[in-house]
Amino acid sequence: MQKNTNDITSDDVKKTYAFYAPIYDYLFGAVLEPGRRELCKEVAELKPISILEIGVGTGLLLGMYPKESSVSGIDISEEMLSIARARVKKMQCSNIHLETMDAEHLNFPDNSFDCVVLPYVLSVTPNPDGLIKEARRVCNKNGTLIILNHFSGNNAWLLLEKLFKNLTEKIGFRSEFSYENHILKHNWKVKKVTKVNLFGLSKLIVIENL
Repeated sequence: MQKNTNDITSDDVKKTYAFYAPIYDYLFGAVLEPGRRELCKEVAELKPISILEIGVGTGLLLGMYPKESSVSGIDISEEMLSIARARVKKMQCSNIHLETMDAEHLNFPDNSFDCVVLPYVLSVTPNPDGLIKEARRVCNKNGTLIILNHFSGNNAWLLLEKLFKNLTEKIGFRSEFSYENHILKHNWKVKKVTKVNLFGLSKLIVIENL
């Protein structure tokens, strides 16, 4: 039976990124870098005391956050985190803490962070609503959540979704991912939406956590 992309499991995520960890930066580094840079510009303007990056991966964003901020990064993949830890060690940054953690079950108290960022993670988690609930819980009231992700709908994505649908189902990635269903339905305040990356394939969304 063909797997439904709505049935992504934690094991799917772990297996996928265990495989991609050694080559992730080469495959997805440069092509998704414009979105990362725009995200970090938004964070820099906020000047948050504390930042949580959910799905820190190999740590491609870590060197771009404000040096004055305390940064926590979590990921479910030990293989990806191993690369991120090596990157942090090379940067000699004392303001960054990395930890293995399931984003849908965060080990942080309520209202722990001024800013929570979710770069390219929302469509690869088993339960996007559960992740959002946890992200909001640990974000301060009236704090900021920044989501960077692809969403279905533009013409370029319509073609890519058809071309890669079978592949993405196998590796645990939702090629079809609705902005309306996963962003607009929540009772938060969307402050800014910017199209980023080649052909505007991704959206950078700045949200006030009400």
